[in-house]
Amino acid sequence: MTPPTSSARSTLPQLLLLLSATTGLVDAASVLGLGKVFTANMTGNVVFLGFAAAGTPGFKVLPAVLALLAFMVGAWGAGGLARRHVDRPLRRWLIWAAVIEAGLLWIAAAISTRIDVAAQAPELAVLSVIVLTGFAMGLRNATVRSLKVPDLTTTVLTLTITGIAADMTGRVSPNFARRLGAVLSIFLGAALGATLLLHVGLAVPLILAGAMVLGATLLFARDPASAAPHRV
Repeated sequence: MTPPTSSARSTLPQLLLLLSATTGLVDAASVLGLGKVFTANMTGNVVFLGFAAAGTPGFKVLPAVLALLAFMVGAWGAGGLARRHVDRPLRRWLIWAAVIEAGLLWIAAAISTRIDVAAQAPELAVLSVIVLTGFAMGLRNATVRSLKVPDLTTTVLTLTITGIAADMTGRVSPNFARRLGAVLSIFLGAALGATLLLHVGLAVPLILAGAMVLGATLLFARDPASAAPHRV
């Protein structure tokens, strides 16, 4: 996809920073509420899968595998969605992606009301929420990847933190504020998600994440630049 217009760049980072915060919410819900599994951070799942394969107590193979597979299927679906919106307004494509993601998160939230977090039961409900949230985050990650906005993947911070540290050796990069904002967004989302889960329940971080995804995307859609055609 060709890069967004300069006008779109002024609002896209704001959208992606808000989406980054929802990553913290979703991973707080998954790691703290669904057992040791990430549904937004696949690097963490590969590591957890290695721990499980070695027989480390507290780590299971099935949740990590399901999260990985669901994430990949979601990313595959995002590719098809993007192709169907070629030459159509950018906002149309992003709103469709946001509606699907929010819907999946809200369905997961409804199912999660049946889960006993302490007992991790019923198992079918736990695994269903893992699959739904993994699919939603795979869809998001592939969609954001297509936007090609530097330093704002919304789910991964390793390269972002590397950039922050590397830039300290010379002139401060113009992207420093964006990188720091991405780190803070995920941090604050995770802290808020953990607080809500511990004091209110597993469903609340997922409900909030879905609302933020859809609300932030609809706000971006008000920008005239979002009417530009989506190009591959």
